Amino acid sequence: MANSPSGDSVTDRLIRVLETFTATRTVQTAAEIGRRADLPPSTAHRVVGELVDAGLLERDEDRRIRVGMRLWELATRSSHALRLRQAALPAMEVVQSRVREHTQLAILEQDEALFLERLSGPGSGSNVARIAGRLPLHASSSGLVLLAYADRALQERILAGPLAPTTRETITDPAVLRRKLAEVRAVGHAVAPGFIEAVSTGVAVPVHDETGGVTAALSVVLPRDEPADAALRELLAAARDIERTLGARR
Repeated sequence: MANSPSGDSVTDRLIRVLETFTATRTVQTAAEIGRRADLPPSTAHRVVGELVDAGLLERDEDRRIRVGMRLWELATRSSHALRLRQAALPAMEVVQSRVREHTQLAILEQDEALFLERLSGPGSGSNVARIAGRLPLHASSSGLVLLAYADRALQERILAGPLAPTTRETITDPAVLRRKLAEVRAVGHAVAPGFIEAVSTGVAVPVHDETGGVTAALSVVLPRDEPADAALRELLAAARDIERTLGARR
């Protein structure tokens, strides 16, 4: 139901306010939130105040706004993502201890790869992915796995583009991407050298759930010149362990 002259609903405005927070923008003023959410100042201050009163947002000592703990609490209750993360963590810890590079868990969310967990060590190399961060499906090893096993409609939507490059190695040709997805399904994993960062290679494998579908991608990020075979073996073993925990069938 519309609740403003512009036709915005209350839910629309709440979502736009919450979406102004990102992995790198964790604290804002109410005025900044209003500007980024495209809300009039009075509306922004009212909505922010209501969210603070509800505990979904919090004010710090300088009266700047950050995401509240209650929002995190509500988001994690009975969460499929939380169950998946808990099932995956022990196996991820084994991979990270043996490969000693970034080890990640991602799911498909709104046509992107959303990262639920990342384990890293002091010597881990460069990596742009972060927990609760997103990467394009066509440009990351996790994304390629998730896209390769996604439904046909989603695949065609991504293939229709635009396929924006992040490096010179990123696949931007739909025909090349289509062949890459077929390769991922044929071999059961994705290797993406230099797709996200020129200095790194992403290696990812699918994780199946109890329905037999692919519910996540498990990946590591290696230095560009490091062979992927050893990491791939660890990932495949870890994926099987996670699948057993989830009660998967394939």
